[in-house]
Amino acid sequence: MTPKKEIETLRADLERHSQLYYVHAAPEISDFEFDQRLRRLQELEAEHPELFDPNSPSQRVGGAPMSGEFATVIHDPPMLSIENAYTLEELHEWDARVKKGLGVDEVEYEAELKIDGVSIDLLYENGAFARGATRGDGVRGDDVTVNVRTVRGLPLKIATKLRRVEVRGEIYISSNDFALLNAQLEEAGQPVLANPRNAAAGSLRQKDPKLVAQRRLSAFVYHLVATDDVRVASQSQAYEILASMGFPLNPKRDVFAGMAAVEAFIETVREQRHDLSFDIDGIVIKVNKRAQQQELGATSKAPRWAIAFKYPPEAAQTIVRAINLYVGRTGAVTPVAEFDPVHIGGTKVVNASLHNFDEVGRKDIRVGDSIVVEKGGDIIPKVVDVLVDKRPDGTVPVALPETCPACGEPLHRFEGEVAIRCINQGCPAIVRESLFHFGARKAMDIEGLGYQTITQLLDAKLITDYASLYELREEDVAALPGKGELSARKLAEGIEKSKTAELSRVIFAIGIRMVGERAAKLLAARFGSLDALMNATVDELVEVDEIGPKVAESITFYFSVPANRERIEKMQRLGVAPTHVAEIRGDRLAGKTLVVTGTLARFSRDEIHKLIEREGGKPSGSVSAKTSYLIAGDAAGSKLDKAQSLGVPVLTEDEFLAMIGDA
Repeated sequence: MTPKKEIETLRADLERHSQLYYVHAAPEISDFEFDQRLRRLQELEAEHPELFDPNSPSQRVGGAPMSGEFATVIHDPPMLSIENAYTLEELHEWDARVKKGLGVDEVEYEAELKIDGVSIDLLYENGAFARGATRGDGVRGDDVTVNVRTVRGLPLKIATKLRRVEVRGEIYISSNDFALLNAQLEEAGQPVLANPRNAAAGSLRQKDPKLVAQRRLSAFVYHLVATDDVRVASQSQAYEILASMGFPLNPKRDVFAGMAAVEAFIETVREQRHDLSFDIDGIVIKVNKRAQQQELGATSKAPRWAIAFKYPPEAAQTIVRAINLYVGRTGAVTPVAEFDPVHIGGTKVVNASLHNFDEVGRKDIRVGDSIVVEKGGDIIPKVVDVLVDKRPDGTVPVALPETCPACGEPLHRFEGEVAIRCINQGCPAIVRESLFHFGARKAMDIEGLGYQTITQLLDAKLITDYASLYELREEDVAALPGKGELSARKLAEGIEKSKTAELSRVIFAIGIRMVGERAAKLLAARFGSLDALMNATVDELVEVDEIGPKVAESITFYFSVPANRERIEKMQRLGVAPTHVAEIRGDRLAGKTLVVTGTLARFSRDEIHKLIEREGGKPSGSVSAKTSYLIAGDAAGSKLDKAQSLGVPVLTEDEFLAMIGDA
């Protein structure tokens, strides 16, 4: 057999066995035998690089790390969201609207599990996988093709003679693989992931496909978007076509004669949901017939022919064993309840934030109390009730701490604030959190400066604060456990690049209390340099729009601390020279507050916010009576309704551009 023929045979054989294992759950060979065949293929491909194929099974282990940002993919048609129902009553109201819209007494539905994963769009050309893209904002997504190739359940080649096939589905990580991943992260001293959905989403955004391959992502396909010359009469027929092509499909799905049968399916799954090997957060119900789907159509936000029934958050009773204190970068001390482990939504929960000591006092939560814990949105644990009638004798209210749990210095509560704070800038907890904030994406954006790296650098006494980052030697970083030359070089490059970060980013990064991204941009535009800002008076600061007396006092207090000024001056001596970008160049929106909703044709949300700021306006995330204008794109939802009810002027994207003279 020639090398070319052997390579082709091995590729077809391995793809077939992947389908048997991941799609049909009917493996014919052992994992060891599969790995042996894969190793032989890799050897042959290495010997014959001229026969490289991006869709070879060997590429599922991941290729070279990516450089730069992900390319943008435009979704046509858009990937719309789905309306939610949280009660059976809401579901029956939707059923009544569907029947009324179609003018019929009964509707045939297709229902399936709602996988708690990440939506994905997949394009195949001439039977070969060509592109994978995230949902993004529904119109624009990220091209994550190289990462999608590592998802073993998705075919790299499909059984079809059609030139173009586009499908949509959900990428997820199974419960077992998620537990294994977190165990590996914990063993490596890295932060564990909150839940399987976050793990899947974060994996697809990784720049290193080899790392993605190690995450063992899985997938189900649920929608046939487009094919050449194929007419599909129903959702159930679309599934038959997808199955014939070799796609992995949702294991629990069926066609039901009416809503009563769908309701029975919902109740059956409610009892079985935690026996599944993956997380779900509800059931998706679709009108089965495509002709009826087309007749019902869609709003700008969601199809009228589909709905997701969401199971309510689950709760569990447990006992508080400790109330631990955690110190953040601003010195705020947060109480966190530690309790006996409970399983909620298929995951183990042992902690829940109590936010502040006023909240602890209001709930009168004590060590030894029985409490009810709920996962809000099936994600964030929270204490929703304290069962006082079960309180054991001898419990005492939680005392307000007087000293910092991390450094032992006295704690302070500033007038008008709920939080109590450590004000020792040398506090190890504040230093660690401040460094993490300094290097974050919205601040100095230093690639490679993650939580684990910061901890290693502090423990090795290679850094003491953000200014000392600029004294780091590459060889010292490379000598740290688990680092090496490549990661040390990446960190060094990230630190060097940050020396010319925009001034507003630097102001935000140094961590002045009460100064967020928006305030940092306004201050950068007004003062133009760090030196000018450091020497600004309260009177000069309050002259800046949106900078009130409290924020001005916080800024002057920060710069009155000699250690803070010394850090900034040291940073400047070591080459940090922020670039000044005049964020505000016009005043056509001066004093105006604008809210953006829906999907815009020309701009991402960040881009339109920058445009608003450039013209002196203030972007906001919520509509109120003080909102000057609402800019509404496609799929505008509740914000549009609220704006109309309050009489807030609504602008299209074109009308907004015309207003600022940028049409």
